Amino acid sequence: MFQASRGWRWAVVLLVPFLLGAFLWASWPFGSAPQVPRKARAPRASRSAASPDKPLRVAQASAPAQAAPAPSAAAPAIHRALPPPSPRALKLHQLGKRLGVQEPRLEDPCVAPSGATCSRTALTPFFESLDALSSREAASPTVISAFGNSLIAGDRIVDVIREELGATFGDGGRGVLAVDRLADYGPRVRAGFARGGWEPRTIGEVKLAELPFGITGVYHRSTTAKASSRFALDREPHGTLWWLDVPRAGQLSIHIDGKELARAEPQGSGQAQALSFDIPEGARYLEVVAEGRGAVVLGVVLQHQRPGIVLDTLGVPSADANLFLRAREDIFRAQLAERSPRLLLFILGGNEAKRLEWGRSNLAEVEEGLRSFVRRSRAAAPDSACLVVGPIDAVRGGNGPHKLKQRPYLDEVISIERQIALAEGCAFFDIFSAMGGSGSLARFVQAGLVHDDLVHPRSHGLDILGQLITDALLRSWVESGDPRRQAALAPTLQASEETR
Repeated sequence: MFQASRGWRWAVVLLVPFLLGAFLWASWPFGSAPQVPRKARAPRASRSAASPDKPLRVAQASAPAQAAPAPSAAAPAIHRALPPPSPRALKLHQLGKRLGVQEPRLEDPCVAPSGATCSRTALTPFFESLDALSSREAASPTVISAFGNSLIAGDRIVDVIREELGATFGDGGRGVLAVDRLADYGPRVRAGFARGGWEPRTIGEVKLAELPFGITGVYHRSTTAKASSRFALDREPHGTLWWLDVPRAGQLSIHIDGKELARAEPQGSGQAQALSFDIPEGARYLEVVAEGRGAVVLGVVLQHQRPGIVLDTLGVPSADANLFLRAREDIFRAQLAERSPRLLLFILGGNEAKRLEWGRSNLAEVEEGLRSFVRRSRAAAPDSACLVVGPIDAVRGGNGPHKLKQRPYLDEVISIERQIALAEGCAFFDIFSAMGGSGSLARFVQAGLVHDDLVHPRSHGLDILGQLITDALLRSWVESGDPRRQAALAPTLQASEETR
C-alpha cells in the first residue's frame, strides 16, 4: 500500500510539467512574426571594369560555398564540391591577386527551361560527364576538343586545364598528337620526335596549302624516304593514324619497339583515312615511318580506355575562325565525330581583332566566320557542350608598360563572340574581364609575363589564363548542381552591345 501511494505521487509530479508544456506549445502564436523578405541579387554586368582590389579566386582555393537549398523531389540532388587546391593553383591565386585579376565566372545559358527551373544548360552534357567521372560511374574518357590560335598551340594554357581537371577527375591520356612541332621551339607534350624530312603546313598560312586539312588544322608531309616520328608510350592499348591518301605518296607504317605492326597502303584516292591498331602490352615506344616521299600524316591518336579527362590541343598559330573553315568539311566532321567530345572549347578572337585593325577583315566577316565554325563543329558533335572564350587583353604603343594602349576592335570582337555563343546555345567566358579588363596586359608586361612582341603571355602569365578557364568551369559545375539555380537565363543582350 505504501509503495502504490508513492508511485502515484511520482506520476503526478512528472505528468503535470508535461501537460503544462504541451498547453503552452499549442497556444504559441506561430506565423504571427513578420517574414523578412529576401533581398534580390543585383544582376551582374557582362563586362565588369578592372578592379585591383577584387582578386582572382582560384576555384580550388576558394572558401566553401554556403549550402544551397535542397532541390525539389522531381530533381535528384547532385552532390558537387570544389576540389582541394593544388599547390600551383594557390601560387597563381597569390600572383593573380597582385595583378588585379577578377573573379572568374562564365555565362551558362539555360537551353531547356522547365517551369521555374532549368532542365538543361549549355554546359550540361559536359557537367554530366564530370558527374559520372566523380562518382566513378564513367566507363570511358571525357574528351575536350580545344580549338584556338597560337595561345593554344603553345599548349601551356590547355596544359593547366588538362592537369587541373585530370587531378580531380582522372587522366584519360594524351589524345590527338602531331608528327612534330610546328617550329623548332616550344614543348613536345603533344608532338612526336621527328627524324628525317617532314614539311609542316597549317591553315594559318597566308597562302592556302594544296592538300586538305582535318580538325588539327595541320598536316606533315615527308620530304625524304624513311622519315619517322617517335612517341613514347604510356600503356595505351590502342592507337589511330590519320593520314591522307594522296597520289604517288609513299607508304606509311607503324612500328612498335622497332617491329612493324601495321601498314597504310596508298591508293591515290585523295581521301582521308584512319588506320587503327592495337598496341601490345608493355610496349615502350611507337614510330610512324614514311617509307617514301610525299606521305601525308594528319595526326596520331594515343588514348587510354580508362575514365578521365582527355584534352585535344587543336591550336594553330595565326588562326582564326575563318581560317579553321579551310579544313575540308567531310574530313573535319568525320574526325571530330570520331573523337566524340563532351566539350567543344573555342579560344579565339585575338587574330580577328588584329585583322580588323589592319583592314584585312570586317565585322561581318568575323561574325559569319565564328558562327559558321561553331555550327560546323556542333553538327559534327551534336551531343557535346560548347564554350566560347573571348580574346585576352591586347595592347600596342611605346616601350614602357605605362605607354601601352588597348588595341582597337577588342570590345567589338568580344561582343560578337558573346552574342554568337548565346545565340547558338553555347556558354561564354569573358576572359578579358576576368584577367582584369583594360590595362591588364600592361600589368602582365610590367611583371615580366609577356614576350617582347607584346602579344603572347609567357610563363605564369599563360598559367593564370589556364587557371581562370579551369576555375570558371569548376565553379559553374558546382553551382549548377542545384536545378533552381540553373533557371537564371543568360542576360538579355543590350542594344548598346548589339551595335558596338
